[in-house]
Amino acid sequence: MGRGGWTWYTGAAGWLYRAGLESILGFRKQGSALCIDPCIPEEWKRFEITYRHGGTVYRITVENPKAVCRGVSRVSLDGAPLSGDALVPLTDDGSEHLVEVVLG
Repeated sequence: MGRGGWTWYTGAAGWLYRAGLESILGFRKQGSALCIDPCIPEEWKRFEITYRHGGTVYRITVENPKAVCRGVSRVSLDGAPLSGDALVPLTDDGSEHLVEVVLG
């Protein structure tokens, strides 16, 4: 009674972390790019992720102005809009990059 920690003793904790990061926050690395396609509660107005790729830091902000559960309308990298599949290219240039994702 009162010992609910069993799942944290095995690799299950890693899988739970990965499920949250990939399935809820929609954060997936695909080769040399990031795909960000969240499926979140409509009450979430925004969230942030900080990701380090080598010596480079990516500060990712996801905004949800229309209170939707999913559907990316815009992605930009350092203020420049990304087109097509909106994959964020990863570089290891030692800089800090800003990624803005807008749902709606």
